[in-house]
Amino acid sequence: MAYVIGDECISCGACADQCPCECIKEGDGKYEIDASVCAGCGACADVCPVDAPKEA
Repeated sequence: MAYVIGDECISCGACADQCPCECIKEGDGKYEIDASVCAGCGACADVCPVDAPKEA
C-alpha cells in the first residue's frame, strides 16, 4: 500500500533521502509521494521526525 505525506510535514527531506523508489519530491509547502511509484516499504515513515508519512 502506498504512503501519503500529511500536513505535519516540516520539509526536512529526510524521507526523500531514504526512499529506495525515489518517489518523494518537494512539493508546495511539504514533500509529496507519487503513489504510482511508491512500493509501500515504509522507509520514509521510519525516518520522519514528525510522523508525516502514513499508509494511504
